[in-house]
Amino acid sequence: MRRPGRNLACSLIVCCFSTQAAVLVTLKNGSQVEAASESHDGSTAILTVGGGTISLPATDIASIDLLPDPPEPAPARTAPPQEPDASELLVSASAAQAVDSAFIAAVAKVESGLQQDAISKKGAIGLMQLMPGTAADLGVKPERPSENALGGAKYLRELLLRYHGDARLALAAYNAGPGAVERYHGVPPYPETIAYINRVLREYHRTKHKEAKPGGPVKPGSHPTEAKNGPDSGGPSGS
Repeated sequence: MRRPGRNLACSLIVCCFSTQAAVLVTLKNGSQVEAASESHDGSTAILTVGGGTISLPATDIASIDLLPDPPEPAPARTAPPQEPDASELLVSASAAQAVDSAFIAAVAKVESGLQQDAISKKGAIGLMQLMPGTAADLGVKPERPSENALGGAKYLRELLLRYHGDARLALAAYNAGPGAVERYHGVPPYPETIAYINRVLREYHRTKHKEAKPGGPVKPGSHPTEAKNGPDSGGPSGS
């Protein structure tokens, strides 16, 4: 004769069982118990559950089924290192090459819209739209945003030094190539190049004006002619 309340007691114990078990014991009353192991001592079944054991008549058990091994925990995913955003890359590159950061940023905005993965129809790559050959000459890998920004800043520095700080000539050479500047002894009469120069300088002056405090004095070095290796407002007119 079964004692009253036996099934209730078993049900209460079942709620506390660990799910990391080796067998599933189904009782004749419909209850199920997950146990780490099951053994018999005569007519008594002994189930190892959690940190202890449960003993019950073996005749109360309807079936015992093996449970599959628990799955291996998935390895923790580590987020890949993220490249700094475009503005950080350009500021770092301009500092490394001692070129006005607003000038570098203006070129990048006109060249690529500040898109690090931009690729033109002609094959120019990245923020500064470096051609593979130019990137190779500069010793950078253009598909890497940080190297792309550094390569563009380095190239602009070389052009500014070559043309004695004349931003229009430097930009003309960046857009159309130094050969075209030499051929025409100044800004080549290409509509695309003329428009490019004007867009970059307009963006540059807009940025410098935004940096200046309203109604206050212009910060030292923020005027185009004062910035080290920055654009010179003089030079041949491109428009």
